[in-house]
Amino acid sequence: MPLAARPRPLVPLWLAVVGAVVGGAVLDLAFPSVGWWPLAFVGVAFALVSLIGRSVWGAVLVGFAFGASFHLIHIMWITRYLGVVPWFALAGLETVFMAVGSIPIALAYRWMPQVLPSRWVQLTVLPLLVAGLWTARELFMGSWPYTGFPWGRLGMSQSESPLAHLASWVGVAGLTFLMVAFTAAVIEWLRLARWRDVRTALPAVGLAALLLVVPAFPTTPAGTMRVGSAQGNGPSGYFDERTRNAVLNAQLAASAPLLGEEMDVLLWPEGGIDSDPLENEGTAAVLDELSTRADAPLIVNAATTRGDDTFNTSMLWVAGEGAVQLHDKANPVPMGEYVPDRWFFEAIVPDLIGLIQREYTPGTNPPFFDVDGVGVGLAICFDVIYDDVIWEGAEAGAQVYMFQTNNADFRDTDENLQQLAFARMRGIETGRSVVNLSTVGTSQVMAPDGTTLDGLPADVAGHMLTEVPLRTGLTPAVVIGPAVKAVLGWGSAVALIALGIGVAVMRRRNAKTPTPEGAGVTQID
Repeated sequence: MPLAARPRPLVPLWLAVVGAVVGGAVLDLAFPSVGWWPLAFVGVAFALVSLIGRSVWGAVLVGFAFGASFHLIHIMWITRYLGVVPWFALAGLETVFMAVGSIPIALAYRWMPQVLPSRWVQLTVLPLLVAGLWTARELFMGSWPYTGFPWGRLGMSQSESPLAHLASWVGVAGLTFLMVAFTAAVIEWLRLARWRDVRTALPAVGLAALLLVVPAFPTTPAGTMRVGSAQGNGPSGYFDERTRNAVLNAQLAASAPLLGEEMDVLLWPEGGIDSDPLENEGTAAVLDELSTRADAPLIVNAATTRGDDTFNTSMLWVAGEGAVQLHDKANPVPMGEYVPDRWFFEAIVPDLIGLIQREYTPGTNPPFFDVDGVGVGLAICFDVIYDDVIWEGAEAGAQVYMFQTNNADFRDTDENLQQLAFARMRGIETGRSVVNLSTVGTSQVMAPDGTTLDGLPADVAGHMLTEVPLRTGLTPAVVIGPAVKAVLGWGSAVALIALGIGVAVMRRRNAKTPTPEGAGVTQID
């Protein structure tokens, strides 16, 4: 069987690069603070159209343009305190990964029509493979180097869209896959241009129905929990000027109106305590008094030291008993909460690395507290973007999530709204309510379907007292989430390798096929 012709690019390279730049910027608009979620599909479409028919180096160039446009805008908040060097470094690294990860997608567009030149393969199998490779690229970027940076995952753009409910079935990775598959299927239907044959529209229509019609997975109501929470708006930024215990006192002041109210737990944000209450008797005494006056346990957070290690620690604090349960942040932020390979980076940017004195150790204890019989799932700040932290809490028995964060280093940027959207998506994914509390905002309480129950704006001190719904039962996203990621990631890579082998075999066979006598020879009369 002869090898089919390689598909030609849909647009010239210069226009593909322009389209990729536009696509990256459009994709960012789908995330907060703008949050126009349908634009995620438009951004993906620009990227895919630009890759169809591209050579390997053409794919790298187009992927680089798309990645740079998206990431330079999406994480511009890094410049708030640290300037342009970390911004360019992180955005540049993610852009390189995006560029290299565009090669497999371009190869899928090149090889699939050559090995399986069927219009139905073009309409069904090709979009699924492209979507799988896009998702695999996301999964790689979200896990390496160090703990990765899964901040720009496509599925996370849909926290306030009617598609968010699908995350309860297939997780964020599965939602990314379905979104790209639908976009790629529409592109292939338009490329085929068989308008009179309505059957050709069925793959795209079927994916659209899946995105819109499937309801959220139902978890089981299990009563309510009365949660008090305080946003102190103290000087909790890394570079904020502060006096001794200024953040602690700000939290105490914000909590004061809650004292005397009936509540089951009082929640404080990440970094709400300036000193280690496990070592500082004065701080421990203050927490004991607060717990006594609130007549409820506290969930608080501080930097703690045990042995030679320092941790970012959440504590369940009970008056007279102290910290009865601990959870240490599982994924400290590289270049923020610790410096991996410090010797190497100090040799490159010693002044910048010298500013980062933190050296937090990753925690290994579960992200879960038992609060008087109620399971509370935890995630400290950026841990909310890591699937395994969220799923582990659900599997441990979480009936509600309480996410503690400190956004003070990113005041007046999109960072806190992006993180809030991730928290909302985690609640929808697991079928749980979420209390997302920041030192400086934006803080919100969200129901299992993502609707806002209570909230505090950014840059103000305040408190919430909320009757928070509890749920039991694991969603399919939690149960099969790891398998979904493995199949989409490794399965897509194996499928692409199989296509490549198929192309190589067909080329070898064609090379061995003898040329008929006289073929290709011009006869002279």
